[in-house]
Amino acid sequence: MNITDFKAGQPEDRYQYKAFLPERISHELVVAEDPELSELLGRADRALGELNAFAQLILDIEIFIRMYVAKEATQSSRIEGTQTNIEDAFKDATDLNPDERDDWSEVQNYIHAVNYAIDALEDLPLSNRLLRQTRNSADRRSRREQAAGGVSNQSELDRREPEERGVHSASS
Repeated sequence: MNITDFKAGQPEDRYQYKAFLPERISHELVVAEDPELSELLGRADRALGELNAFAQLILDIEIFIRMYVAKEATQSSRIEGTQTNIEDAFKDATDLNPDERDDWSEVQNYIHAVNYAIDALEDLPLSNRLLRQTRNSADRRSRREQAAGGVSNQSELDRREPEERGVHSASS
């Protein structure tokens, strides 16, 4: 099949929503006739090879993901005006000045929400439902912190929410 004739799928009206139904790719796609596309696919293939080579250097993927999530949390929260840096994100609240704890708490909520979503992906597809549940998890955590007058210790907060740390709450 010529790639220019390929249709990715079609929209379909469902009960109360619209869905996109992708076309099955069970046939050879001919790309040799398009030199620009062949060049782009070759570059993408080389980039994936480089990424795979770098991935072999990572000894513990969980630590890598944790570091990346913390970096993303601090940078994204900075847009909202927080001052927490990546080093502070790994500290306990008791190791921070009291005036730094609100910003630290915002970053911790972000990290918790991302980790919640990663865990929930075991049972749920990437979907609006997953995004809503992730947002609700972060909102509940923030409200609990406010009701408790702030959190002095991250592990203290984690002990108060064991039902949300597991994926079982994502399937509700």
